[in-house]
Amino acid sequence: MNVFRLAGDMTHLLSVVVLLLKIHTIKSCAGVSLKTQELYALVFAARYLDLFVHFVSLYNTVMKLVFLASSFSIVWYMRKHKIVQRTYNKDHDTFRHYFLVLPCLLLALIINEKFTFREVMWAFSIYLEAVAIFPQLVLLQRTRNIDNLTGQYVFFLGAYRILYILNWIYRYFTEPHFVHWISWVAGIVQTLLYADFFYYYIMSWKNNVKLELPA
Repeated sequence: MNVFRLAGDMTHLLSVVVLLLKIHTIKSCAGVSLKTQELYALVFAARYLDLFVHFVSLYNTVMKLVFLASSFSIVWYMRKHKIVQRTYNKDHDTFRHYFLVLPCLLLALIINEKFTFREVMWAFSIYLEAVAIFPQLVLLQRTRNIDNLTGQYVFFLGAYRILYILNWIYRYFTEPHFVHWISWVAGIVQTLLYADFFYYYIMSWKNNVKLELPA
């Protein structure tokens, strides 16, 4: 644990809190991609298969439970809540997210740290997380109507990944033999996907105008 890892975890947690605040308080999921939320639920389910068989720390276990519970709760709200589901932009959220799942699974079967079920699922979750934001970004480009909470949610997600890259750099120079190419490459790809959004988010904040992404 270091300051970058902790800041990354807290930023990731903050992104979830912002999204849950929007859904639970405002009773709206407008501008939020159900496809992305389903992918994140799958990411956490695949990554945390060791939850009850491999104890690292209380902090680690609590964070795993929080991300699992929050991701599936968000999917439930968007699919089943009578009020929230009415605000879902179904006509614009049309990215075929299942096309991302199979390539990530095949890649995990080929490139993994160890060919065991849990390690393959871990690699799968890393690859899938790298591209899970795709449907969300496509939805924002199509609607071009980005409210503050949705914009903050995506921003914090991207910031979490940047902080994790800083964490890896720190650990590389402070821990002997710290090399995780799968996480590093996937993390860089994921961060690059946010680059365009970050630019327009910062410009909108700087100029005090509503955030809009180009079509």
